[in-house]
Amino acid sequence: MTESPVFLLTPRRFEDARGWFSETYSQASMAKFGVNETFVQDNQSFSRQTGTVRGIHFQRSPHAQAKLVRCVRGSLIDYAVDLRRQSPTFGRWVSVRLSADGGEQLYIPVGFGHAFATLEPDVEIAYKVTDVYAPDCDGGVRWNDPKLAIEWPLPASGAVLSDKDAVLPTLDELDVDFAYDGRPLLPLAV
Repeated sequence: MTESPVFLLTPRRFEDARGWFSETYSQASMAKFGVNETFVQDNQSFSRQTGTVRGIHFQRSPHAQAKLVRCVRGSLIDYAVDLRRQSPTFGRWVSVRLSADGGEQLYIPVGFGHAFATLEPDVEIAYKVTDVYAPDCDGGVRWNDPKLAIEWPLPASGAVLSDKDAVLPTLDELDVDFAYDGRPLLPLAV
């Protein structure tokens, strides 16, 4: 089990003259990290423009989701925000660069918001989730909430946002009660 509830992993790639092969998910390997959840759905999104920000998203119970996130085209900065009110790290975040070339993956458990910002045009992200999408459980935190003070790598033109993401509530307005498991958010071991 990892010390931090959010962690980075990089699956091994086997390369030859043709390219490479990688096992991007293994239930047995994830169990070694203390992840025993069952992933039930795979999602993928495409972002055309550099500086596209998606998030900060989560789902409430009874359809709360853990995520295993990877970039399959281009590169992005991925964020996990602690939304467990009893956590000493409530409102803090970690970020990491994910790229198709590097093959890195970020595990984000239930109780954390997820967001990313694209670093180049035509970026694709894929992620596994532990529960189905449920619109009535959908939630989020405003991407630019000053209380979070997230450092977004944006171009001079600013963030490219959906109408929905632009008006999400602030951390202070958020109505969530995710359980705290005794593990505070720690810096990512890169």
